[in-house]
Amino acid sequence: MSEEHDDLRAAVAALGQRHGRGFDREALWAEAAKLGYLGVNLPEEYGGGGGGIAELSIVLEELGAAGCPLLMMVVSPAICGTVIARFGTDDQKRQWLPGLADGTRTMAFGITEPDAGSNSHRITTTARRTPEGWSLTGRKVFISGVDIADATLIVGRTEDARTGRLKPCLFIVPRDAPGFSRSLIDMELHAAEKQFELVLDDVRLPADALVGDEDAGLLQLFAGLNPERIMTAAFAIGMGRHALTRAVEYAKDRQVWKDPIGAHQAIAHPLAQAHIELELARLMMQKAAACYDAGDDTGAGEAANMAKYAAGEACVKAVDQAVHTLGGNGLTREYGLAQLITAARVARIAPVSREMILNYVSHQSLGLPKSY
Repeated sequence: MSEEHDDLRAAVAALGQRHGRGFDREALWAEAAKLGYLGVNLPEEYGGGGGGIAELSIVLEELGAAGCPLLMMVVSPAICGTVIARFGTDDQKRQWLPGLADGTRTMAFGITEPDAGSNSHRITTTARRTPEGWSLTGRKVFISGVDIADATLIVGRTEDARTGRLKPCLFIVPRDAPGFSRSLIDMELHAAEKQFELVLDDVRLPADALVGDEDAGLLQLFAGLNPERIMTAAFAIGMGRHALTRAVEYAKDRQVWKDPIGAHQAIAHPLAQAHIELELARLMMQKAAACYDAGDDTGAGEAANMAKYAAGEACVKAVDQAVHTLGGNGLTREYGLAQLITAARVARIAPVSREMILNYVSHQSLGLPKSY
């Protein structure tokens, strides 16, 4: 960690402590934007901080450690901002990046579909050319924050004129576009950002709604998915650190016999193990961010997947152990840990399941044959 990174971490931690786990999402978003944290990864010429995913992941991790993570940071500046900064036209950059950087505009990201699951090759949202530009038709599911986003970056597919096969492309769809509708998904998970199912019914878009090159869809798509995995790791590590901090504080003070319960190895050792696993996950996340920011997309792909896997596992274990450390108190609203039991599982499931990451590592890193 550089001195600048240490200073950033300390400053964001202080912001998180001011807001805490009872935070107001809009208020925290506005203050983080005013301080320049939301756009720390975006180009300076468009109002950003000129940093990278390494800096943005620090922001999200520290806010999570304070109990006030901002899920839309994973989506708006990390995925959408990165894709537009790398591949967008000059007009798209001027239109979107300043607002994404200063928090006045947000963008959602739509890739998941009801019938495609983890198989992105089965995406059925299709885009066809029209005299005016494009027409999009399809469905998306589990899309975060669409109600508060000015637009959604939609992953669709167009037909390759040479092969007839469908290839992925990215389109900016304004929230008020005719034919673009959303319905709220009733989730057990309680979060400030809601989940939606989207329907695109012959949504007409101008030609300049296409982001980047129509023939470079996969490259552009993974340019957004690698930061997504890194930021999900940051989200999980922050959550795990928050749970662990609460448990350690409790274990230092809680006395059942003559000593605090934290003096007993049955309590102390699992908490120490949780700390070790969170630190190891952070190191992999930092490696992934360093690879990505250096332009090593291949190295970043492997490291980002492993970071997301490690962070998800470490987060679930840390939350589970924190709840057990507090016993019955771990299930009370006062301590705020019970709600993390469900939230922690998100890092194992989204944006890609732990099983698909193991598939990726087995055949990409180890060279084993595919099973699918």
